Amino acid sequence: MASILRVNTITDASSNNSTAVSVINQGTAKVWSCFNTDAVLRDSHNAASVTDNGTGHFDTNLTSNLANDDYAYNATVGVHHGSNPQIAGGTTATAKDTGQYGIKTLNDAGSTQDRDDMMTVAHGDLA
Repeated sequence: MASILRVNTITDASSNNSTAVSVINQGTAKVWSCFNTDAVLRDSHNAASVTDNGTGHFDTNLTSNLANDDYAYNATVGVHHGSNPQIAGGTTATAKDTGQYGIKTLNDAGSTQDRDDMMTVAHGDLA
C-alpha cells in the first residue's frame, strides 16, 4: 500500500538548515531534454517529442503544459571538436507557449547549423 508523507519543511539532522517544500518544488526543472539532429529524444523529463523545423531549428513539445508562457528556458550544445564552435538559444521561429518552446543552433559565423548533441531545460510552474 502506498503512503503519503506530508511536511511543510525539510531539515537536516542537526536542524541547522531547513527548506520549505514549496521552495524545493519551485526550484526544480519542469522540463529537460537531450536530443540529436534527427529530433530523437535520447532522454527527457516532461518532453513528449522534438520537432525538426529545418536546419538548426527545433521545438521541444511538452507532455504536461506549463502554467503560462512566462517561464525561463535555455539550450546548449555538446562540445564541438573543430574550428567551427556552435551556440544554441531561443528562437522566434516558433512562438514560446505553454506547450512548446523553440531553439536554434548556430555556428560561429552566425549561420544555422544542426548539431548532434542538444540539450534544453525549462523552469516555471506546471499547469
